[in-house]
Amino acid sequence: MSFRLNKVLLSIVACGAVTLGAQDLSNYTSFTVDGKTIQIHGFFSQGFVGTNDNNWLTMNTSNGSFAMTDGGVNVSSQLTDKFRVGAQVNDRNLGQLGQWHPQLDWAYGDYKFTNWFGVRAGKVKTMMGLYNDTQDMDFLHTFALLPQSVYPTDLRDATLSHLGADIYGTISPKRIGSFSYTLYGGDRRDSLYGGYPYNLTIHGIYLHQYGGPVYGADLRWDTPLKGVLVGYSYLSEDITGTGQLNPSVALGGPNTLVPYKEWSKNDFVEQYYGQYTIGKLRIDAEHRRYLREQDVFSGQFGILTDVRAWYFAGAYRVAKRLELGSYYSHFGINWYTDVPGQVESPSESAPDRHLYDKVVTARFDLTSSLYLKIEGHLMNGYGGFLYPDGFYPQVNPQGLKPNTNALVALTGWSF
Repeated sequence: MSFRLNKVLLSIVACGAVTLGAQDLSNYTSFTVDGKTIQIHGFFSQGFVGTNDNNWLTMNTSNGSFAMTDGGVNVSSQLTDKFRVGAQVNDRNLGQLGQWHPQLDWAYGDYKFTNWFGVRAGKVKTMMGLYNDTQDMDFLHTFALLPQSVYPTDLRDATLSHLGADIYGTISPKRIGSFSYTLYGGDRRDSLYGGYPYNLTIHGIYLHQYGGPVYGADLRWDTPLKGVLVGYSYLSEDITGTGQLNPSVALGGPNTLVPYKEWSKNDFVEQYYGQYTIGKLRIDAEHRRYLREQDVFSGQFGILTDVRAWYFAGAYRVAKRLELGSYYSHFGINWYTDVPGQVESPSESAPDRHLYDKVVTARFDLTSSLYLKIEGHLMNGYGGFLYPDGFYPQVNPQGLKPNTNALVALTGWSF
């Protein structure tokens, strides 16, 4: 790899010094107003990514990049025994994504009538799979990057939450474990600094707005077998994007900007997941299918994208301050379009039809609130350019090679 390891160590030490000093804030994470306790929590992380050849996650990783910074603050209060409110603001920079544009991750009120029925409303986290609703909480996870086939970090802005309402609850029949459910509906509004808007710029498309109605459900069963959890999630959406198009880039038209629109006709996600926990060992597995049929270039052409993704992961707490983990992440894509000049590679073994990622991680909990993660990735394929998966031609003008090795170092602090 062509990056300098001393820069990694310098970044880790500097971030650690800042965050260790900032731990004095722990005395100020809650206070009382008019008899109500208000809690304040936050997090900060700084990462370094180096790759051997291809640039990854919109960063110049082949030379080593520190453009991986994330932070947020949330405020919450239990107003009554049954009613809780809270909100979180996040800011991040990931290469060309985020670009230091703060956004409201979530903000909602939650009224729990009983254990089996509650209501949340506002900007609500989207319950889907094991980790979709905790993507913004890196300090909870073993891995520096969650399995990217199912939880792509360049789409976090799009998948984390929705504006609407949930009903939820937990039902516990005798002798068969417990069932937790969430039903939701609302509106999805994506950041314009996420992976999908950035991906479209290669075609001369510049979005001004992207989103639409979304509804779905999550059902999970905490089985009577100790430590075994299984679940199913479904999401359906009707997404529209508007903006401007330069026809000269992809269609051979005039070099000017004209109005642009695209919309989905059939757009859904199905996800199956399971988890087994025993002692210091945790094993996860998930499978996701994402199908999207859409009209693009203001209805002139269509695209059908069918993504099949899954992963298998394990983590083991070796000691109080050390956890080791590993996963295999499998991403495959089939697609068809009548856009001129765009034809799918005939073989699924082609590097633009898949992305396989073998990962090993060591997490060091330096203190109760400061951690360090060192993670290695061995990737085969790059998955093409119809769905954001970490590899973008804009930052790889020399073309992409079929294999990528990566080192990720991430240090973070939470309070």
